[in-house]
Amino acid sequence: MQTRNPLLDEFAKLTTGAMGLAQAAGEEAKTAFRAGTDRMAADLDLVRRDEFDALKAEIAALRAEVAALKSPEKSPAKTAKKPATGTSTAGSPPQDAAG
Repeated sequence: MQTRNPLLDEFAKLTTGAMGLAQAAGEEAKTAFRAGTDRMAADLDLVRRDEFDALKAEIAALRAEVAALKSPEKSPAKTAKKPATGTSTAGSPPQDAAG
């Protein structure tokens, strides 16, 4: 048989209230800590991960473009066709107007 003790009922209510208060205080401390770290990160001028990844991809694309421009095989000046041998007019005398 269970007896109803008013002292134990009051103690149970008190501990339940204290647990709720402790949980609320913990949430408040977590919120304050997060706000402090966000403020510190803003003061340090840090970037977010998605901004960092976007910039990293852009730099990789630019490096590839610079490497392509520096490579001698793909340079437009080097890939121009050279005239066939024997087609130079430097050694032949100019023709007169009569032909």
